[in-house]
This record gives sequence, C-alpha cells and structure tokens, in this order.
Amino acid sequence: MKKLLLLFLSIFLITNSYGQNTKFTISGTVKESGSGELLPGVSVFVKGQKVGTQTNNYGFYSLTFSENTEVTVIFSFVGYRQVIKTFSEKNKKQNIELSPENRELDEVRIVADAPQQQKVSENVQMSQVSIPVQQIKEIPAFMGEKDVLKVLQLMPGVQKGSEGNVGIYVRGGGADQNLLILDDAPVYNAYHLFGFFSVFNGDALKSVEMTKGGFPARYGGRLSSVIEMQMKDGNKEKLQVEGGIGLISSRLVVQSPISKNHKSSFLVSGRRTYADIPASLFIPAQNKGSIYYFYDLNAKVNYDFNNTNRLFLSGYFGRDRGLIVDTQGNRTNNAGLNWGNATGTLRWNHIFSEKLFSNVSMIYSSYDFGTSIENKSATISTNASIYNLLYSSSIRDLGVKVDFDFFPSSQHSIKVGGQVTAHRFIPSALVLADSSLNTIREASDIIDAVESGVYIEDTYKPISNLRVNLGLRYTSFTSNTASYQNPEPRLSIAWTLPKDIALKASYAIMNQYIHLLSNSGAGLPTDLWVPSTGLVKPQRSVQYAAGIAKDLTDKGLTVTLEGYYKKMDNIIAYKEGSTFATLSIDGPQGLARSQVNVVPFEEKVTPGQGWAYGGEFLIQKKSGKLTGWVGYTLSWIQHQFDELNFGNKFWAKYDRRHDASVVAIYHFKPNITFSGTWVYGTGNAITLPDATYRSGYKIAGVDQAGVAGLNYRGEFRELPDYGERNGFRAAAYHRLDASVQFTKKMKRHERTWEISVYNLYNRRNPYFYDIRSQYDPKTGISTKTLSQYSIFTLLPSVSYSFKF
Repeated sequence: MKKLLLLFLSIFLITNSYGQNTKFTISGTVKESGSGELLPGVSVFVKGQKVGTQTNNYGFYSLTFSENTEVTVIFSFVGYRQVIKTFSEKNKKQNIELSPENRELDEVRIVADAPQQQKVSENVQMSQVSIPVQQIKEIPAFMGEKDVLKVLQLMPGVQKGSEGNVGIYVRGGGADQNLLILDDAPVYNAYHLFGFFSVFNGDALKSVEMTKGGFPARYGGRLSSVIEMQMKDGNKEKLQVEGGIGLISSRLVVQSPISKNHKSSFLVSGRRTYADIPASLFIPAQNKGSIYYFYDLNAKVNYDFNNTNRLFLSGYFGRDRGLIVDTQGNRTNNAGLNWGNATGTLRWNHIFSEKLFSNVSMIYSSYDFGTSIENKSATISTNASIYNLLYSSSIRDLGVKVDFDFFPSSQHSIKVGGQVTAHRFIPSALVLADSSLNTIREASDIIDAVESGVYIEDTYKPISNLRVNLGLRYTSFTSNTASYQNPEPRLSIAWTLPKDIALKASYAIMNQYIHLLSNSGAGLPTDLWVPSTGLVKPQRSVQYAAGIAKDLTDKGLTVTLEGYYKKMDNIIAYKEGSTFATLSIDGPQGLARSQVNVVPFEEKVTPGQGWAYGGEFLIQKKSGKLTGWVGYTLSWIQHQFDELNFGNKFWAKYDRRHDASVVAIYHFKPNITFSGTWVYGTGNAITLPDATYRSGYKIAGVDQAGVAGLNYRGEFRELPDYGERNGFRAAAYHRLDASVQFTKKMKRHERTWEISVYNLYNRRNPYFYDIRSQYDPKTGISTKTLSQYSIFTLLPSVSYSFKF
C-alpha cells in the first residue's frame, strides 16, 4: 500500500512539472447523441499530424500541445458520424456528441464518410481485437442466441472448444487463463447449459475488447487473455425498450433517465430460457418434476454530480438450475445441479484537471456450484429418506481498485494504479446422510487469500515514427499456507514505416495465483477454482510476439500478421483417476462404521509446463455495406507433466495445427442484412485405448467336459489399455452458418425478424468417439469399431427482436 501511495504522489508532482512547460490542452468526454451514453475507444487525432489518442473506458480524452498553434481535431468511432473541431492557443474543455450513422445512405456515401479510426499502424498495442457490438448482433448465432464469446472464437489465436461450446482457449492457454471482466468485476464461470451459451447479454453491452498478448501493465492475474466488457450506462435522454424472442430464451432491456436534468439514468436487462415450460408437457409420468432453466439479470444506475464527478453502480446475477426426477414404484431418485455468478461494482470517476482522470472501484464477485443426489422411499405414513448426498464449492471476491490516467503531453500517456482483492475459497464441502448412518459432514478448510498488484505504464512517443509502451506490474499473493511476490515487466514497441506500415514487438511476464481444476476442459460447473498454496505454485508465463500491421485506408481495411512464443510453468491437471468429488473412506467395516473424507485438492493434482507458438493473420473491415474479417492461425501447443503420459510431452487437447474463419456481413438494403460465417479447424487431440482385455477371476472347478482345473467364473469386464495421451487426432471440424435479417421501422418502434441456419451444409462434426464391439455368431469372433458421434447437424432457427 505504501508503494501505491508513492505512485499516486508522483502523479501530482509530475502534473505540476509538466504544467509549467506545455502550452495548451483540450480535454473532455465523448457521448452518444440522443442517449448521453459515454463512448470508450473513440479515436481523437489531429488532422494532418501523427498525434492522437483514444477515449478511455469512461469516454474521457485529453490532448496536450507543446506549441502555440491552431489544430483541427477529428473525433471518430465505428458506426458514428465523425465530428471535426478546431482549437487554438488556450486550454479548453470540449465535450463531444457523436451521432449514429444513417444506414439508409448508399454504399458510396458510406465509404466516403467512413470514420477515420486511429490506424492500427499508429497504435503501439498489438495482439488486441475489438468488435463493434452492432456487428456481434448481425453475425449468425447458434439457436438464434447472440453470443459475445462465440464471436470472439472466430478471431485468430482463439481456439474453439467442442461443438457448440463457448469455451475459449487463447494462444495455448486453458479456459481458466482468460480474465473475463464485466464493469471491472471478474466473472468466474461464464457458461450456461454446460457451456453451450455464455452469460453475457449482448443487448446490455456497450463495448467488447480482447487482449491476447503484449499485455499493458494495468492488466494482471491471468496468463492468456483479458476480455473486457462494459455495460451500457442507461439512456439519459428518453425511455428505451428493446428485447427479443428466440427458440431458447427471451430477453428484455429497459433503460431510462431518472431525473429530468439528464444527470442520472438506469438500465435493467433480463434473460430467461423457457424450454422447461413446453418440455414439462411431454415429460413421462415417472420423470414428472424434472426441470432445467437458466436466467441472467443485469442492472446499472449512474449519477453525474457535476462535470468532474460521476458515480456508477452495476451488477450481474445469473444462475442455472437443473433437476432430474425418476420415480419407480414407491422409490424416487432425484439428481440436481445448481450454479451461478453474482457481481457488483461501485465506481467513482473524478476529473482532477484537464490532464488527470481517476477511477475508484469497489468490486464484489462470487461463484458457487452445488450438486445433490437423493433417494427416497414412500410409505403410507411417511416419506423416508434413504440416501442423501450434497456437494458444493464456491469462490468469493471483495476488492478495491484505483486507476489514474495522466496525459502530460502529446508524447506521454501515463497510467498508474493498483488493486487489492480478498479471495475466499471453499474448494469442496460434503453432506452425506443415510438411513443406516448418522449424518456425515465433511468440508475442506476455508481458504482465505489476499491478492494485490500495483502498476505504472507509459505510452511514449520519443520521435514521430516510434511508439513505446513500457510498464511494470508488481503482484503479491498471500494465503493461509503461502506467500508469493513477483515483478511483471511489460514492453510493446511499434515502428511506423511509409505507406501506413508498422513493425511491432512485445514482451510480457504474467503470473496467475488461482487455478481451475477441470476434467473436461469444457467449462462445466463442476470445474473448481482453487488458490495457490505451499504445494500448488502460481502459474507463470513469458510471451514474446512480433508482427507487421498495415492500413488500407482507402478500402477501410486493416491487415495484421503476428508470430508468438509462450512458455507456461506450474500449470496443473488432475492426476489419473481423480475428479472434483474424489472421496476417501477410512475403516474396514463398511460405510456405516467408516469415516468419509473429502480429499484435499492438492492431493488430486500434478504440476506441469506448456509451450505454445505459432502465427496469426487477420484482415478486418469494420465499416461500409460489406464488413467482416478473415482470420487464420497456425499453432502448436504441447504440455508435459511428470505424472501424466509417463512424463513425456503430449499435444494439448485443443492443439489445432490450422484454424481459419471467414465472417461476412452485407447490408443489401437498409432493411435487409445478409451474414455468414465459415470455420475450419484441425481436429482435437484426444486419448483412445490402443487395446482392451478381458478381466475375470479363476476358481477351482470342473469344466463341461468333466476335466478338473481352474476355470474363469464370474462377470467378465473389458478394460482399456491406453497408450500415448492425446495420441489420436479427431476428424477436422468445419461448418457454414448463414442468416438474413429483415428490419422494418415503424412510427414508434423498430422490429427485426431473423432467420438463421447453423451448419448449413449438414456437416457431421465429431463430438465424441466410442469403441464398440460387434460379435459375429458365425465365426465366433468379436471385432471392435471406432464410432464417431455428432450432436448438431443442420439447425434452423427464427428469432424476433424489437426496439422502441
């Protein structure tokens, strides 16, 4: 904390020193016209000069000039009309409003007036992608459900999980190595329906940005990527309602001003699946009571006290509930699952001066999972429980985060801040009750830990062709049993060449103090979050990247080509045979006289290391009648654990040599939009047995011929003999999706019908493999065949959305 205070003090000292040498500064906020929504990522640059910046997450910008001169500044953002202002020789606060583009313009007009975004060749940041929210809404979706994470899966360097799954694996990292942030709060389990849908409602989001390498010092806590999402603030000008009805769920967003002076507003967004309602009509009698549904709720309120102080309060609440009921006679078997997230963030923005902006956040986040198994027998007089098992786990965070943005001159953009988070882990808790037992309660120890980090970074432009982002993050982690401290240097460099070409390179060290234990790698609710301890070390990565970027301004295109190498240490995996609910039973007299124990998670895991390297290509177009991108990834991912695969290296499950995607959105007419996506990926690496053998037991006896000896008796079992881990490569994955949207503007509202088809050419992609035995009675020989199973073939859907 002392180090953090020293950093804050240095900001004010630097502010005064720079203030004596500079001539004038323009600053302010950029908002959306008609709603008052603050716009992050808006390009603010000086016409005819290589001087510019971008608005921060709260729409604030600042440009300082060292000479007395008249400057023309252009404000532009994808999907909005640009604004041009002229300033001269004095400090000025200038708030800007951008108006959304009129889609009814023809293609020539759109291209001619396309927003002049900050060129990718002039941005020091590499390995970063942003996708306009409107573009996300126009891309074909699985079952009509617009999903942010599934759109990010279409970007190079991002490997997809299994068929239909929203799991994200970035540059060889696991699902736990992605930091998903919603309004500054981490979201620990981002999946509904066992990974087929994410928890993020696109209608409630304002911006989505992914960083997968060259991490600035302000980011920490994960090895592979940061996915930062900002919720809409709420319309300050008028009541706005939008929603939609799909095959799986319905959604509704309501936003409105709270006061007439446009100083405050709120937003409430809800989504719920309703498949359980019609399904209940077709459930067999013995399964009556079975149910599954999920829901999401987003809420946000904000208030502008004055031009320099704003307050935001936002939260997310989501949950999945499932219950399977099986009644056989007087016995009823119930199996239930229940998991969910909750987040809350209170943020205060303060503008100290035209050069210094601050934000203070108080953050809450939690995730919990529970499963239950209950067997009951019904009698005339009572309903007696025979067996009951309850298992649960959870993680909870309380944190404070402070950030300063300081713009001393056109050559420097400084960010400094810190964060402290108090974690509470309950890796597993067990309640077991039986009619023949007393109730047994066994919970693993509650683990409290404190994670903190302070950082400083500077985007420096020493000469016109060179940009450097140099930063340092210092992190610490203290738990019941261990304490760690680690410095994390960061560096990104961009050298601009003629014709809008830039050469870029980056270096980053990252540490991750929390781990996800997973058998499937599919983001199931049974995956457990656990902390670093004395036995389980923090994960650590070192990543190098280099590339070239090119802007084709006249065509509205950006092109990037990057290569990367990442080394990961102290990654963990379950030991062979271990699961999230591994138990030990002590005592020779059977369960009734034994002690049931939850095995500590440290005893279930083994540490290892990983390597990921490859190249990525992306060509992207964000404006015009035709938008989209083409991406390609060539990569290699290997893991090594001393206790797995005999200590030898093996290919990671989501190692894919080739991964390609094509996304196209075409605004055929103002009211008709066509879109399509095509993806291809090398098959996953999976483990299959090399052979099987029959296992039984021998007893003394007489065979059918009357000959005494040892004969096999009892039930035979076929046991697999596994060879190399992940030594089998599944069939290649490829799929084409297509959709068309019909939009009609009414007098008071707008409605859109969308017809989409998932897997248009009916490709049977592998979901899992099984080895089957087929017995030929004529020859008396059994042969084994490998069978491939698919779950989604051609899948049409229809959805309806509205806005007024």
